[in-house]
Amino acid sequence: MAVNGALETLTIVLALALAAWGLVATVRDRAPDRSHLIGLAVVEVAILALGVAALVAIAGGESPAEPGTFWGYLATIVCLPPIAAVLARMEPTRWGSIIVTVVCLVIPVLVVRLQQTWEVAGA
Repeated sequence: MAVNGALETLTIVLALALAAWGLVATVRDRAPDRSHLIGLAVVEVAILALGVAALVAIAGGESPAEPGTFWGYLATIVCLPPIAAVLARMEPTRWGSIIVTVVCLVIPVLVVRLQQTWEVAGA
């Protein structure tokens, strides 16, 4: 795939760590705080790095096996952290922390799907 395994793994680990932190806030009946928003920004940077790696690979002559699906997943994953941040700020209760947790659990799934849509041609 265009994206190396280390970058994918880093993105997944960051998202899962933030999901765990969001779950801690949820269990403690706390609203998301600045640390959650910073975490979403860090996850977003990792996601943008995945997107840049994909663009570099495409410029180098590679291409996803399912381009439409790949770009749909990429557009979705790029939008999720900012949307989660806005919704979490709009909901200053434990539900805001749940939003952060759920979004951060969806991100690893989308990273895996990006990988799968890139490699499906070889199957």
